[in-house]
Amino acid sequence: MRVSRRTFIGAAALAGAAGSSARGADGAGTGLPKRTLGRTGASVSILAFGAGSRFLTYGEEQGIEALNRALDLGINYIDTAPAYGNGESERRVGSVMKTRRKEVFLATKVADREADKAMRTIEQSLQRLETDRVDLLHIHGLGDDRDLQAIESPDGVLRLLYKLRDQKVARAIGITSHSDPAVLAKALARHDFDCTQMALNAALAGMAEGADGLGPIPAGRVSFQSAALPVAHRKNMGAIAMKVFAQGKLVGPAAVEMLLRYSLSLPVATVVVGMPKREHIEANVEISRNFKPLSPTEMEDFSDEIAGELKTELDRFFQRHADA
Repeated sequence: MRVSRRTFIGAAALAGAAGSSARGADGAGTGLPKRTLGRTGASVSILAFGAGSRFLTYGEEQGIEALNRALDLGINYIDTAPAYGNGESERRVGSVMKTRRKEVFLATKVADREADKAMRTIEQSLQRLETDRVDLLHIHGLGDDRDLQAIESPDGVLRLLYKLRDQKVARAIGITSHSDPAVLAKALARHDFDCTQMALNAALAGMAEGADGLGPIPAGRVSFQSAALPVAHRKNMGAIAMKVFAQGKLVGPAAVEMLLRYSLSLPVATVVVGMPKREHIEANVEISRNFKPLSPTEMEDFSDEIAGELKTELDRFFQRHADA
């Protein structure tokens, strides 16, 4: 399904803004805004705590303190994976889940493509997370068509995730990608995912060529925003943005606030952000608390301000990038 970038993000931004709320415990409107995570019906903070490589730059005690602070400030979505620090991220998150599990929408991932191996990995994740269930279980890092075929095979991980969802081990299932928008769009169209997580930022937005008029991109590849996000939106999947700052590569040439506002103005429920310093948590929460959507024209202009050379560099970076 192809639509113009301006038409799609215009309608979707209004829908996303209408679905946001910022109610504190006293109902006075001081909390972190929340949106509904698609068909799951879960209400999640529009800013999610990314517990990947940025989280692991903290020492263990400092990292746990930072995560607790994020929860205190109203973040209720935690994104982790066994690949993050070879289980260390999940272990740290699990130490917080001992006392705060009910406050959190907890998402983890599985990178194994064979069901038997994946089951062992998931069992280890649950042990480290100190829980018997997760709210969202993603297939981690979808790559090319061959990778999709492995996931879909009779002994592949997808059938296991359907089973675990039926058994309530996972409330919802999803799939993530930052390397091939066209393959992710194909996976979303074919299968019964509840959620999806994809690379969505202002630099990657203007990288498709063709009917939707998003400008040139190397090798004719399309963007997640133009190819995969509309499929998720059409099927009422919970859409989750990641790589909002492009692993820090956009923080210099573009303002943090504008990058967050851009991604939050898309039809997503939340944006996963790695925050390696306590001050980053405080600043990003403040931006999110006061979020106002950009207009379609503002979004387009901001994306266009980012140099084409940088967009090309990022496109190549994410094709090779290992999400760990």
